[in-house]
Amino acid sequence: MVEVRQARYFVAVAEELHFGRAADRLKMSQPPLSQAILQLERQLGTTLLNRSSRSVMLTEAGRMFLEQCRLLIAASERAQEVAERASAGLAGILRIGAVTSAFSEALPQILRRFRESHPQVELQVREIDTHHGRDALLRRELDVAVIRQAVTSRQLNSLPLRRDHFVIAMPENHRLAGTEGPVDLAGYRDDSWVWLPRHISPDYHDELVAACRQAGFSPDPQHYANSIHSQLAMVECGLGVTLVPESSVQRQPRTLVWRELRKRVDLVELSVVSRTGGQGPLVDHFIACARAAG
Repeated sequence: MVEVRQARYFVAVAEELHFGRAADRLKMSQPPLSQAILQLERQLGTTLLNRSSRSVMLTEAGRMFLEQCRLLIAASERAQEVAERASAGLAGILRIGAVTSAFSEALPQILRRFRESHPQVELQVREIDTHHGRDALLRRELDVAVIRQAVTSRQLNSLPLRRDHFVIAMPENHRLAGTEGPVDLAGYRDDSWVWLPRHISPDYHDELVAACRQAGFSPDPQHYANSIHSQLAMVECGLGVTLVPESSVQRQPRTLVWRELRKRVDLVELSVVSRTGGQGPLVDHFIACARAAG
């Protein structure tokens, strides 16, 4: 296999058609260069240069080999450039996972900043739930995750972006829809509840359960949704009440009623989570953009 070093030697000789000038161009002495070309010809099993005391000329094989050497050198230079840009965090692939709410809250500003400063980085983004995001990070399937979790694991770092809190959402014709101001969650203990199964989102489900238990009751889930968006849609249909993050009902107008809770129930933080140690410049730049956007 021809090495890039050999290709550079041959290109210099082929373009100068003079071993002395080629050696000067390569900043080396002539004898080692002559030996390198002879070794290359023996390696290839063909004559690349016709030499005489007065001239050096390319053979037909030499002319064809020269073209390939130039391509080899160019490919080597491109590879080095890509490696340097990737090392500096200016190129490469960044795999991002994010919970649904992040796409309309924190992520747009972060991605906008990231693209402005790193336009050549390829972004691969997928929607995930919090526990799936943690697992995917640990399995190295994701580089960074924007999830609803203040991670304390030794294997993961967490940059908090913001906190949220639960509100109660109910149909427009609910008996308490006309109540002004914050309400007591216990007042909804006998209602039909729109629920999120634990296997869909363990963390979110457990937050729902804990909030109700703090209010002194266990809800009676009669309807099940697969996402917060679906929870709200089912409430709009008049199927029951539910707890959702305040940001979820603020993002878009809905034909339902929602109220703040008198005893506020905070949710875990929306955080940028990454692996501890050796996360790489792309992740570092993403986190920097998240800090700036916050």
